[in-house]
Amino acid sequence: MMRTATFTATGMTCQHCVASVTKEVSELDHVTSVTVDLPTGKVTVESDAPIPADEVITAIDKAGYSAVEKK
Repeated sequence: MMRTATFTATGMTCQHCVASVTKEVSELDHVTSVTVDLPTGKVTVESDAPIPADEVITAIDKAGYSAVEKK
C-alpha cells in the first residue's frame, strides 16, 4: 500500500535547491517518489512503508533547508 506524506520546506530559491532536497529524501528507505514544488515549498513523499516524519525532516535539514510536516 502506497503512503503519501506532505511537508513544507522553507529556504529553497532555485532548481538546485529542489534537486538537493529530492536527492536527500530519495535516499531514505522505502521512499518511492519525491515531488518538490519550488514556489510553494511543498514536498510530497510517497513510500511503500511508513516513514517517520522526523526522518524526512532530517533529510531536508541535511540538504540545508527547514521543514515541517503538513497535517
